[in-house]
Amino acid sequence: MSVDVEEHFQVGAFERVIDRADWPAMTSRVEANTRRCLDLFEAHGVAATFFTLGWVAERAPALMREIVDRGHELASHGYAHDRVHTFTPEAFRADLRRAKGLIEDASGTIVRGYRAPSFSIGRENAWALDVLAEEGYAYSSSVAPVQSDHYGWPDAPRFLHRPVAGSELIEIPVSTVEYGGRRMACGGGGYFRLFPYRLSAWAIERLNHVERQPAVFYFHPWEVDPNQPRIPNAPLKSRVRHYTNLDIMEAKIAKVLKRFAWDRMDRIFLQEDLQAAA
Repeated sequence: MSVDVEEHFQVGAFERVIDRADWPAMTSRVEANTRRCLDLFEAHGVAATFFTLGWVAERAPALMREIVDRGHELASHGYAHDRVHTFTPEAFRADLRRAKGLIEDASGTIVRGYRAPSFSIGRENAWALDVLAEEGYAYSSSVAPVQSDHYGWPDAPRFLHRPVAGSELIEIPVSTVEYGGRRMACGGGGYFRLFPYRLSAWAIERLNHVERQPAVFYFHPWEVDPNQPRIPNAPLKSRVRHYTNLDIMEAKIAKVLKRFAWDRMDRIFLQEDLQAAA
């Protein structure tokens, strides 16, 4: 179980209509929304991994400490939600170091994992995995092994693997399911929010009991916040994707937390026996 910690105005869908210079003046809701997620996990006895922007850690250090104190793992989501394909390797390395330093300083814990904003590591910028290995990360969860209009590496391995020869770095792709010759996303986020719950439940059951694999699931704090301010000048498609079913998302997450067993990514994937199997 994982949460990508970012503000409602930092999502990729709005990056062309919100000037980054305006971020500090916008209404912040990430602390309250993240605490809502923490309370939801506590109610169901679940520990999770919080992939956090350095931008958020810089402004809300107490929230970082609270996440750790309440039994969860902190990992990096980069500094300011820049997609990896917008970086050179040198700029990507600098972004990694900046975010990691801020999260570790705020929380007093070691960051071992990384998730690229918008799952923006693909075939064309696979060099980013080499940089992650060189920077000492234990794992990445940055690849979506599907094809979509927003991201995707459709022929990437679907499950845990070592993407860099000679490195211990493991890649843990967000979950997909294959059925009828098609590969479909089933790891949470907009897919979980927009489509019927029973579809996601079926897919997770198939992963667990047919393919004998753990599911990698994620959502965002803003997805449990139906009262967030609307961005009026955003494209219609972006608004539909972002705002649909916000009012029922928390209840859907509660159902999936109750039905399946979940834990932090480091506890599930960094065990020696799983690494050896990779």
